[in-house]
Amino acid sequence: MFKKDQQQERDLFESERNFRLLVEGVTDYALYMLDPTGVVTSWNIGGQRIKGYTPTEIIGQHFSRFYTEVDRTNGKPLRALRIACEQGRYEEDGWRVRKDGTFFWASVVIDPIYEDGKLVGFAKITRDITERREVQLKLEQIHQQLAESQKLDALGQLTGGVAHDFNNLLMIISGSLHTLKKAVGDDPKCQRAISAIEGATKRGASLTSQLLTFARRQSVNPQAVDVAERINAVREVLDTGVGSAVTLQFDVAPGVWPVMVDVTEFETALVNLVINARDAMTGGVITISARNDTLGDEADAGEYVAIAVEDTGAGIAPDILSKIFDPFFTTKPIGKGTGLGLSQVHGFAHQAGGTVKVASELGKGTRFTILLPRKETATTTEDVNAAEISGSGTVLLVEDNPEVAAVSIGLLEQLGYTVRLVANAEAALRELELDGIDLVFSDIVMPGKMDGLSLARHLRATKPGLPILLASGYSDAALSVRGDFPILRKPYEIHELSQAIAKLPR
Repeated sequence: MFKKDQQQERDLFESERNFRLLVEGVTDYALYMLDPTGVVTSWNIGGQRIKGYTPTEIIGQHFSRFYTEVDRTNGKPLRALRIACEQGRYEEDGWRVRKDGTFFWASVVIDPIYEDGKLVGFAKITRDITERREVQLKLEQIHQQLAESQKLDALGQLTGGVAHDFNNLLMIISGSLHTLKKAVGDDPKCQRAISAIEGATKRGASLTSQLLTFARRQSVNPQAVDVAERINAVREVLDTGVGSAVTLQFDVAPGVWPVMVDVTEFETALVNLVINARDAMTGGVITISARNDTLGDEADAGEYVAIAVEDTGAGIAPDILSKIFDPFFTTKPIGKGTGLGLSQVHGFAHQAGGTVKVASELGKGTRFTILLPRKETATTTEDVNAAEISGSGTVLLVEDNPEVAAVSIGLLEQLGYTVRLVANAEAALRELELDGIDLVFSDIVMPGKMDGLSLARHLRATKPGLPILLASGYSDAALSVRGDFPILRKPYEIHELSQAIAKLPR
């Protein structure tokens, strides 16, 4: 019997020794004991590795020193022990503090230990999961970005389709106005009514253009642009737009690289950002800056020109920051904003091959930065003379919408051209076999196997000397033109049509 008791004691001693060696040898977890008040009574090598304390430094100290100062002030350590006793276990993830004062994200488990029904202490397990948390946050960020991208793409498809149909309606209205102006003569009432319709039409065209830019379906005419020159060109407009309560400052670095953009869209985006900044302030400073920037490790690495608009306004609340580029989203009072300004900026930047970033802090202001890819050379934009230029010859008009076709014929005939109308590319090719065509003026979006762009490319290969002008209010195909053919945007006025024809190579 005595030998049996000795054997049991040896087995128990060996078991406890093995368990102690196991606990002390674990390096990935801090495994230690607390007395009922929270004082550390044991310590393993994992605790030393994770938290930085040696056993002699920490045994006898209260475990609350592992918590942040805020958590200690709020009584979190003792609350954790109380919950462990009441519920049988306490688990949480949260910030903890190492000996050197650095923070780490910890997974914590506290179990109460009872002996004969009496609480004798707590077993505590802590693991450093900072890396896992960072990976999880990065994954969540990627998922959020993907969701935002999908949402913006869906909105883009919707707004692009609506704008396409609306542009054709505006084309009919604006084209007919020119005929009405001449028909009514000098009657002041009629002229006022026409002017009102004309103003509303231009406003509608501007809103539609912003929608299409957001949708990245705007037919653009990109060209190499001197950024400093274009900012200076709209300086007077911006100064007038911000009003006397706001100070407008410019900080354009010397030697800013040129960029490849549509000039009108570039200037519109700049105006939208400045007006948006103005509306965020009752008074303050708006700074427009431009400088060269090189992105290295990011997915869109390369050489960019960074054009920033920064204000000293109220800032943007974090809960609405993700919505600011949505079309029609606005925090302004009814009638004070369309909600399309920032969506136009977003669409313009991405359509130009760049991006737009925003940084904002409540009470300190907002900074929007458009990043546009560098272009090697720039050309000076020529001023456009709004006068109508009379023409002669025969124009082959390729347009499937009868109402739009009727308006276009009227404008072309007023300019002195003879017009032949066909509804699709196949009919255009048959008409061209008859000769006598001096110019082809074709819409891009058309029914049939060949759209306007395909027709233009076919004619360039088969009739290289034939002038070709394309028109579009919306088209995915127009994005691939990239300067191959001139594009006239719908809705267009008679002087814009005459100038576009006059610029065609003969």
